[in-house]
Amino acid sequence: MSTDRQFLRDRLDRATAHLDPPFAVVDLDAFDRNAAALTAQAAGKPIRVASKSVRCSALLSRVLGRDSGAWRGVMAYTLTEAIWLVRSGITDDALVAYPTSDRGSIATIAADETLAAAITLMIDDPAQLDLVDAVRPPRQRPYLRVCVDLDASWRPFGSARAHLGVRRSPVHSATAAGQLAAVIAGRAGFRLVGLMAYEAQIAGLGDAPAGRALRATAIRLVQRQSYRDVVRRRTAAVAEVSRHARLEFVNGGGTGSVAITSADPAITEVTAGSGLFGPTLFDGYRAWRPAPSAFFALPVVRRPARRIATVLGGGWIASGPADQDRLPRPWLPARLKLLGTEGAGEVQTPLTGPDAAALRIGDRVWFRHAKAGELCEHVTELHLVHGDRVAGTVPTYRGEGRAFL
Repeated sequence: MSTDRQFLRDRLDRATAHLDPPFAVVDLDAFDRNAAALTAQAAGKPIRVASKSVRCSALLSRVLGRDSGAWRGVMAYTLTEAIWLVRSGITDDALVAYPTSDRGSIATIAADETLAAAITLMIDDPAQLDLVDAVRPPRQRPYLRVCVDLDASWRPFGSARAHLGVRRSPVHSATAAGQLAAVIAGRAGFRLVGLMAYEAQIAGLGDAPAGRALRATAIRLVQRQSYRDVVRRRTAAVAEVSRHARLEFVNGGGTGSVAITSADPAITEVTAGSGLFGPTLFDGYRAWRPAPSAFFALPVVRRPARRIATVLGGGWIASGPADQDRLPRPWLPARLKLLGTEGAGEVQTPLTGPDAAALRIGDRVWFRHAKAGELCEHVTELHLVHGDRVAGTVPTYRGEGRAFL
């Protein structure tokens, strides 16, 4: 077991000795180091914090309140969440990352000039404008701010059939972006203020997967070619869209691409969030690996065999492709692993490995989640550890009675 891992385990155990698991903690020392590292990578360009990767209003406020002021604005994941964040005073600049069909929330923002000035809606289809108009026509509402979502996936052969990246916006070419911008500019009641292009195949895909050298080589090749493509198309798209509107921001990137996305001259701001918590999916990156700062503890409740220790719960599976990468990882003690025949279970999780034999009933095992903010859907509060003490306890979104998706 590495000295660093043992030191971390001892520190977390001391800080939380008064707590009964299951519970979740955030190591503020690592959280703040990660925030500073992301700021350095952004090289002077502001970072918009991705709220879905944090899902805790106190920690959103913490990172937005950093002295450097490098973190500005929130990328929300639903319109309802954006409204709540603005009304709660967390931010006065919320970009909703995905289009909405929530008529109730549209009606709310359309009836409130403060919300309309603080929230930007995502658009990639004129039908989304039609839906807004059907809820409240332009003459009965303030201008609503909108952002065009440019598809940043890579099509190496120029055809949609060869699509490397996530399936997001249908707006792929600069010409298509300009055409949509022209439609928005011609519609009453809307103001086009931004362009976003999220290169998920770069920002959200680790280029150093453990034990998979051939896959790593292929990923790096795709990412190099894809980056050249997205820089070219994003630059052209900004030019086309700017013919119809004065853009306030051009957004791109994520935790895995902050440095290279910031280097694109067309970009005015980058987005990051997962890097604050450092979940396991970001262990497979060469350029930068955030320090793990978010953990959850589960108690050992059974010893079904000499080399197996069973903890209560544990089936906190991350979204995405249903594979091993989405499972939580036992982290402390270091030499533990899930059973291949059971994985992480809803009510119990058996663990094996060299350190399993030393675990006793009542001991705790520290896990890391595969994705960042999804951890907060399983707990109502986060215990904030500073050094070897709990410096405070704050509610998650769930703890505040909020479930946005």
